[in-house]
Amino acid sequence: MALLITKKCINCDMCEPECPNQAISMGADIYQIDTERCTECVGHYDAPTCQQVCPIDNTIVVDPQHTESQEQLWDKFVVLHHADRL
Repeated sequence: MALLITKKCINCDMCEPECPNQAISMGADIYQIDTERCTECVGHYDAPTCQQVCPIDNTIVVDPQHTESQEQLWDKFVVLHHADRL
């Protein structure tokens, strides 16, 4: 499952530099997560770092429109980081 930044976001700039997949960027009003790049930190960390560093509880949540299994997240990680090495 990809993650989603809700309207609770205060644009504190904590999450964007922490994302190992460069999936977080500034949107029109708040930060947004690119579902094509978000692996929920699978392949990097035990838990999503954006959720860990966000100072506002329940601001970064599972995106119900982009559900993926752990295997799918791992496959996405492999594709993303294999492409980075080319």
